Amino acid sequence: MEEVHKNGWREKVMELRFVKGYREDAALRESFFSLARQVFGIQFDSWYENGYWTGKYIPFSYCLGERVVANVSVSRIGLLIEGEERRGIQIGTVMVDPEFRGRGLSGKLMERVLAEFEREYDLMYLFANHSVLDFYPKFGFTRKEEHIFSLPFKRKAGSGQLGRFLDMGDERDRQLLFQLAKRRRPISSTFAATGTEELLMFYCLNVFKDCIYYFEEEEWVGIFEEQEGELHLYDLIGGSLPDITSILARIAGEETRRIIFHFTPEAGLPFDLSTHAGSEIMFVRAAEGLVLPEKIKHPITSQA
Repeated sequence: MEEVHKNGWREKVMELRFVKGYREDAALRESFFSLARQVFGIQFDSWYENGYWTGKYIPFSYCLGERVVANVSVSRIGLLIEGEERRGIQIGTVMVDPEFRGRGLSGKLMERVLAEFEREYDLMYLFANHSVLDFYPKFGFTRKEEHIFSLPFKRKAGSGQLGRFLDMGDERDRQLLFQLAKRRRPISSTFAATGTEELLMFYCLNVFKDCIYYFEEEEWVGIFEEQEGELHLYDLIGGSLPDITSILARIAGEETRRIIFHFTPEAGLPFDLSTHAGSEIMFVRAAEGLVLPEKIKHPITSQA
């Protein structure tokens, strides 16, 4: 790479090399984990150690020696959009070591990703924080507004039934969840992610480990928690799910007054809709002819 000048001082010429898909390279893998902890506070270690980093997740990185200094990751994802199976590519873990920022490394990695996958997707997309909203349109991405689906709800007396808590520190419980996720039914025919059991396990190991419940009789898992009268429903996982009203009657608490869906639910109930005002914005790059439904919420447990 070229020499650059900053504040009158000549920086040392850095020989950065491009690497990708280095899951089995211990030095690069650990450096990638370290950078993710430094930039985002993300813990990838247990996800890898438990075998959930597969060939679907591909980091594209620049490194100095064995030190990863910039990264853009690709996740191969299946999508169900308006009942049709689509090929998805999700961009994530876009990060640069603070020492190497301002050199255009993220842009160069994005160009590599676009060149490699240009004909391999129907929808390429990502989630950007508010500090980089002007960056991704340079690469053909457009902003897609997400919506939150919610529902007023009051449980009937005596109808609640909490399932068995799944402990992500227990290998048997992890395997039960993972195998169920591998054969799950898409949560919505309007907009859903498929083949994302590895991403689900990342969230279950790191984010939602205290709110995973197994309903053994019908073989489904609910990920949910109550917060000040609102039941936040993060995911429903099963090969065959009961109808949604039956599910809500079983998992809602006595204090529940509203259900918040962190995915796009199936149509059929009188949902309230509001614009999603989260910390990240969805950007999409669609193949010609693909039109997304107007009102969607990307499932949170499939967000890379």
